[in-house]
Amino acid sequence: MDYLPIFADIRNKPVLIVGGGDVAARKIDLLRRAGAHVLIVARELCAELSRLESSGSVEWFAQEYQSSQLDRVYLVIAATDDSELNGRVFSDASERRLLANVVDDQPKCSFIFPSIVDRSPLVVAISSSGTAPVLARLLREKLEALLPGNLGQMAEIAGQWRDKVKQRFDKMSERRRFWETAFNGLFASQVASGNVSGAKQTLDQQLSDPEASQGEIILVGAGPGDAGLLTLRGLQVMQQADVVLYDHLVSDEILDLVRRDADRICVGKRANAHTVPQEETNRLLIELALKGKRVVRLKGGDPFIFGRGGEELQAAVEAGIPFQVVPGVTAAAGATAYAGIPLTHRDHAQSALFITGHCRADGEGMDWPSLARARQTLAIYMGTVKAAEISAQLIAHGRDAQTPVAVIGRGTRQDQQVLIGTLEELEALAQRAPTPALLVIGEVVNLHQQLAWFQHSAQQAGRESAVVNLA
Repeated sequence: MDYLPIFADIRNKPVLIVGGGDVAARKIDLLRRAGAHVLIVARELCAELSRLESSGSVEWFAQEYQSSQLDRVYLVIAATDDSELNGRVFSDASERRLLANVVDDQPKCSFIFPSIVDRSPLVVAISSSGTAPVLARLLREKLEALLPGNLGQMAEIAGQWRDKVKQRFDKMSERRRFWETAFNGLFASQVASGNVSGAKQTLDQQLSDPEASQGEIILVGAGPGDAGLLTLRGLQVMQQADVVLYDHLVSDEILDLVRRDADRICVGKRANAHTVPQEETNRLLIELALKGKRVVRLKGGDPFIFGRGGEELQAAVEAGIPFQVVPGVTAAAGATAYAGIPLTHRDHAQSALFITGHCRADGEGMDWPSLARARQTLAIYMGTVKAAEISAQLIAHGRDAQTPVAVIGRGTRQDQQVLIGTLEELEALAQRAPTPALLVIGEVVNLHQQLAWFQHSAQQAGRESAVVNLA
């Protein structure tokens, strides 16, 4: 270990910066966030530092560097383009046994600035000991994506409860178990959703009865297939799940992102082959949550767009179980984007309708006259089985039989297929498409040939992609 990683308290302590340019400004930004009293030695200041000096946020101490200026400071940073001056600052600081940093000159650094993930009061510092700062930055970016933004607030609340926890539990092992349960359970979810008062109540309840762990249900939209379209929040929740109930529409690539030791239960449904009735899924969700588990209900697309997510959460409400929702990219948005088909375009479609081709047997029929209007895009979920009826009804109610259509099979996935034709050919296209498939009807389909970026990327990488045109 070339450097000892420490966190220094520099609040209200004088820190000298030699240099007044943009590089110095970046270092000063970090110092100010840590509460330092910043003193600047520079012949002139950049615009940002001039603004800070005018507002009294920093002190322009002198225009020329003198070694005596080091006598009153806590540490020093040299950030000039004069290597001789930078070396003199480091030498003077070393004689005084003062910590010094010369920017971009690692041998002349008795301390270095790490890459920082700031979730104050929780702070993560990453360093390569000055050997590969770009690598440290890339790692920081990955951690930024993985660490929720509410961790700081969670840490603050935990700090307020530390004494209570110490009084309640004598043994260190008991306190550790208490906090592990809190940080991986309902308390963490409530902080994430902004329910701070509820989070504090949960800690109090957990203190009074540590064995009574309350579960929760988290509805997560997995997107249309490409794991890259999974939201950051969705990934974070999946990594904390005790059990995951998932649909057939959830891709294997996304399932691979679930926490390794979480239980997985498939409750998928397919047209004309419902493997698990909706009522049974609701019962499982409630039963598992009542056992104190964090239950993630993972759904393809978005759970609130033809996903029955509302029905499942109504069951949670009736059972008194806490829940939250993580939206996902719905198939109509994801699949059409990957097929190069804008849902709206001012020259072709001023509106887009999301509809399902699979309605309840006792439900109302389609409003075909409204659906058949021109200059609108229809995105039809679960419509392949009834493609013939959809085509016939739209044509019968006035939509041109030559209206462009696309059937997007396995949209956003590496084996995506986009079948292009006309409205009168919709049934033939639907029969040839792999599932799951989305039907798109409207003039915007004509833009596919011009904007179909995903198939081209796949072909260049030697991956399978297919476009079939029956027109």
